[in-house]
This record gives sequence, structure tokens and C-alpha cells, in this order.
Amino acid sequence: QVQLVESVGGSAQAGGSLRLSCAASVYTSSTRAMGWFRQAPGKEREGVAGFVPRGTAYYADSVKGRFTISRDNAKNTVYLQMNSLKPEDTAMYYCAAGYGGAPLNSNAYTYWGQGTQVTVSS
Repeated sequence: QVQLVESVGGSAQAGGSLRLSCAASVYTSSTRAMGWFRQAPGKEREGVAGFVPRGTAYYADSVKGRFTISRDNAKNTVYLQMNSLKPEDTAMYYCAAGYGGAPLNSNAYTYWGQGTQVTVSS
């Protein structure tokens, strides 16, 4: 069983930055994939960024060039650095861990964090 705990999200103005972290209860490389998802009110959950087993990161087109996913295996932690934030980035963000599959597909993930709110104002 893997437990995931996200950091508190927060608020920012458009153009600002926030960093999310996700601490895993076990060594993160024991899972094959780690990712971040988000869900805005009235919308479906969407993949934001994710790692595949060999470490390559994938990003949704809407965040490419603005968001960066990284991992620190020594700390069992995955991060999401969000720059140049836009109001449309406002959502509940979820960390996820899984055993393989398409890194931006929620079906690839078995374990989920509780979610953390990110709000971007214009």
C-alpha cells in the first residue's frame, strides 16, 4: 500500500509560481509511474504531468513549458513546479502513483493523494 500526502496548494496571481510536493510512504521508484492530475469544478480530471518507468516526463499540452515535474527518490517525494500560472490552472491537484501505463491517463494509477487546491487569480 502506498500513501501519498500532498503539500498545501495555495493561491497566486496570474503569472506567478507555486510548487506542490507529494510525499510517498514508500520508495517512489518501487512504483513505476508518478503523476499529477487536476480537476476543476464541473470538469473531468485531467493528467497534468507524469513520469514513466525510465524517468521520462510527459506533460499535458496546456502546461508544457510552464510546469515541471521532478522527483527526489531519497526523500520519496515528487514535485510539481508551476510557473506562469493562468486562471485556468485553478483546480484541485492530485498526486498519483502506479505501476505503469500511459503517464497522463488516470487508469495507469493505483494510489491517489487527497488533493490540494490551487487558485490563480487574474
